Amino acid sequence: MWLVTGATGHIGNVLVRELLARGEKVRALIPPNESREPLKGLDVEMVEGDVLDLDAVFESLRGVKGIFHLAGIISIMPGSNPTVRQVNVEGTKNILKAAKEKRIRKLVYTSSIHAIRRVETGVIDESVPYDAENPYGEYDRSKAEATLEVLNAAHSGLDATVVCPTGVIGPYDFRGSMMGDVIRTAAEKKPTLYVDGAYDFVDVRDVAHGLIAAAEKGKRGESYILSGQRISVRYLLETVREITGGHFFQMKIPFNLAEFAARFTPWYYRTTQSTPRFTPYSLEVLKSNSHISHAKATRELGYRPRHLYESITDAVHWFLERRTRRLSKA
Repeated sequence: MWLVTGATGHIGNVLVRELLARGEKVRALIPPNESREPLKGLDVEMVEGDVLDLDAVFESLRGVKGIFHLAGIISIMPGSNPTVRQVNVEGTKNILKAAKEKRIRKLVYTSSIHAIRRVETGVIDESVPYDAENPYGEYDRSKAEATLEVLNAAHSGLDATVVCPTGVIGPYDFRGSMMGDVIRTAAEKKPTLYVDGAYDFVDVRDVAHGLIAAAEKGKRGESYILSGQRISVRYLLETVREITGGHFFQMKIPFNLAEFAARFTPWYYRTTQSTPRFTPYSLEVLKSNSHISHAKATRELGYRPRHLYESITDAVHWFLERRTRRLSKA
């Protein structure tokens, strides 16, 4: 049996589906009051518990052969956030402590491309170090610090492997990630604002396959970047328009204007509790170096991501089908 933390997240629920499809037994550690909708109808053992509760973590490992640790908090908001660090770092330490004491055979940790140091030019690969002093955001720093904890545990004998996905898109995005919200809005032909910029995005199903490959073939103490394809925001929106066969209002915002507005948008997102899009962090990402290589994962894990046209197509269809089901129940 595999334990999956963060199983209700975008990558997590797709990973669970893939493990079940391969005949594996899965236990999901789910925090109290967290929606279990992403796992509805799946033959998975759901246990209530939080990675910050060490006793719950130990209890969740009964009869488990390996762990996929995905639980964490993503944030693109500026400023310090103690909760982000607490869950991402201290939660990971709890998982590592329990894994070592329970003699778990394999641990695969889902880090992030944002845990890796920013480099302005050249290709980003596994030779670029993790940066726990990253100035761009609490999320980046916390993921880097947690990753270094995993690698230290691996050097001490735990069979742990790290994977670093880039920007994840695709179907089964129940919570509505930032880019998922962009795709959904465009698919529903709602007015869409965007800025020039590009990044590397990867299909969530390919990330799930990469995680399983890391469990099967990944080397102890090694990291593997799971990237996909570098595309512009405009390409993404035009692809959605082509798939839906309809037009929607698009307005490109000049980058300098977006940067000025981003000084005030965090207040708006906090006040309205809406999904953040334009923040200083998200704009920095869109103009950063996103030439990212997955050559090592391809060479050692057999990782081969699909073309993003398929990913965007499937995401559009999933969002529209989900909207139709909701409307039919209304």
